[in-house]
Amino acid sequence: MKRLIVVGGLMGLLSACSSMQPDKDIFPDDPAFAPVSAQSLAPPPQNDGSLFQARYSVGLYTDQQATRVGDIITVIFDEEYQSSKSAETSADKSSTNNMAVPSIMGTVPGWKNLTLDSSTTNDRQFSGKGEADRSNSLSGQISVTVADILPNGILRIRGEKWLTLSEGDEYIRISGLIRPQDITPDNTVPSSKVADARISFGGRGSLNNSTKQGWGDKILNSPLWPF
Repeated sequence: MKRLIVVGGLMGLLSACSSMQPDKDIFPDDPAFAPVSAQSLAPPPQNDGSLFQARYSVGLYTDQQATRVGDIITVIFDEEYQSSKSAETSADKSSTNNMAVPSIMGTVPGWKNLTLDSSTTNDRQFSGKGEADRSNSLSGQISVTVADILPNGILRIRGEKWLTLSEGDEYIRISGLIRPQDITPDNTVPSSKVADARISFGGRGSLNNSTKQGWGDKILNSPLWPF
């Protein structure tokens, strides 16, 4: 029995370890957020007999905005979310059953002072309550580049910014899709207008590692931990 308990504990420990995903370290110059290389930029098409070049012209009375692959655009972060949720459930059920045996000629059938009279009583109760309140906000700005132009004219943007501090590095990344109509005259776009946005904000280094749990604490806090 002791061996079975030890083996079961080891299997639970191994399953908890296998369920934990190690934190992926982040490094600069990720190809998924890097600007488009100059070699991949297509030159303007040749139009013989005309000075107009599609997507390379500048209007006399228009603002210079990002319209081509490789152009720079500034994203203004205006993210602010707040959510709350509350749930409460209660259930109660009780039942009582009595079974009386009729007497036969004035005598209740039985055996060795045991009769067939029986009664059951059941009482079940359940109550549960949960509350959640979360609030997140992010403000600032970052300049990114246009990585691709979809056939419908939607611009795909991506970029990152790294800050090297005394106790480590901090970074912010964003990628997503924007409409040319949402670009303001000063060549900016709010982050709320970025579709399919992927925004990451974090850090790496000794200061960032001090806020993370060790592998032992992660095992103890794993939902697969049996105790």
